[in-house]
Amino acid sequence: GYFMKIDGEVKSGLGKGSYFMSQEFYSNEFRKNLGFVPFPGTLNVVVSDEYLDEINEIKDNCQNIIKPDEGFGAVKYIEAVLNDEINGAIVFPAKTVHDVNYLEFIAEVGLRDELDLEDGDIVSLEF
Repeated sequence: GYFMKIDGEVKSGLGKGSYFMSQEFYSNEFRKNLGFVPFPGTLNVVVSDEYLDEINEIKDNCQNIIKPDEGFGAVKYIEAVLNDEINGAIVFPAKTVHDVNYLEFIAEVGLRDELDLEDGDIVSLEF
């Protein structure tokens, strides 16, 4: 498949990710499709604008989509690896307040605690 590795900077989100990740519908779907229940929260990684075309292409061609009940937006996702060690996925919510260079990574564990991450830290994502 398509393979790419990019570095980005950890940023605080608006806490919206934790809201939809904690909805039973999403967590069930992710468990079914990815084999894990995501930690309620997403890690926001801001990547440089030079990757935007590629990211948009991945997003547009992405076939993995979770279509929820009314009132929630659809979410696309691709499997990804953070810092060569944490398996998870990058989610692309249809409704998002972030710019496209904000990637939202989900995993089974709380990533800030697990990897001792703070805003401004640089992480790598492979997908």
